[in-house]
Amino acid sequence: MSVISAPYTFNEEDLYVDLQSILGRKLFLKCEGFNFAGSIKLKPATEMVEAAELVGVLTPQSVLLESSSGNMGVALSMIAASKGYRFLCVTDSRCNLSTRLVMEALGAQVHVVTEPSAHGGFLRARLDYIRALTGLDDRYVWLSQYTNPGNWRAHYRRTAPAIARSFPALDVLFVGAGTTGTLMGCARYFRQWHRPVRIVAVDSVGSVTFGGTSGRRMLPGLGMSVSPPLLDDSFIDEAVHVEEADTIRACHRLARRGFLFGGSTGTVVSGAARWLAAHDSDDLTAVAIAPDLGERYLETVYQANWVQGLYGENVLRPGGMAAVGSRAARSTALRDADDGWAPDTGDGWVNPA
Repeated sequence: MSVISAPYTFNEEDLYVDLQSILGRKLFLKCEGFNFAGSIKLKPATEMVEAAELVGVLTPQSVLLESSSGNMGVALSMIAASKGYRFLCVTDSRCNLSTRLVMEALGAQVHVVTEPSAHGGFLRARLDYIRALTGLDDRYVWLSQYTNPGNWRAHYRRTAPAIARSFPALDVLFVGAGTTGTLMGCARYFRQWHRPVRIVAVDSVGSVTFGGTSGRRMLPGLGMSVSPPLLDDSFIDEAVHVEEADTIRACHRLARRGFLFGGSTGTVVSGAARWLAAHDSDDLTAVAIAPDLGERYLETVYQANWVQGLYGENVLRPGGMAAVGSRAARSTALRDADDGWAPDTGDGWVNPA
């Protein structure tokens, strides 16, 4: 029996789905959505808040501030409610309505950015809004999940060791790339492990994380319109890019077998299935990380009119998931290019006071 007094102290860490009967390939899916925040973002959110408390950045007068497409915002809303902090989440019009309603139900204030920046899309517009706020009021404490080392440390300390315990013969790990916190935490851990593990990042087509041209992305969660400061691609063996139409198909394929997952999971599963089909994978032990569940995507990924309006009437045609492109991890030179980010303070959070 588990008895808790704070919602962020509970997280199911050891649940996996064997996808072989669905994909025809050996793949274990680590389910991260079984906690009161509903996603993997609970771990970095807790890590960042507790680190800020430890050094005295957060006070009873502080207002937590973060940019989020959804899941991090929900996790911080829950933690703020539990600890008695005020919280302002800056999101954009791609954030699912149900996600915004969850944040508001938990007492958070939600600001929706409706116009993208000409250079950096919605994310840059959200960050510009946050920087303006922190310059006007020193009560705001911006945790900055995009630069905060607590983001990747949470997965170095918890997510990767949990996978290692369950799969001591792990050969390949598929991780979705958003802020790259999960990706870098796991990659750093397994780089030091007792056996080689191939780290395959799964990204959305239209994301610039591993190079390429920025394009339309309608699903929140994975992909970036600017280069992620946390990324060190020397730890990444390969990057696979997935079209959003293939994400939709993967989600519906899983749902038809009773597993309702979110868009990020559909992207990761689609990319992993494509990679496994292209490699001699029969003897490989492969794990993919599912960041969240699907209830918050009922009005988008699982809504026929929304899907057909954006991706065409034939997007859910029979035949399963289409193959998607793959490309090697980008060069260090691309990662180091000037992308307009504010310098990292080293602590991760920003408080102009």
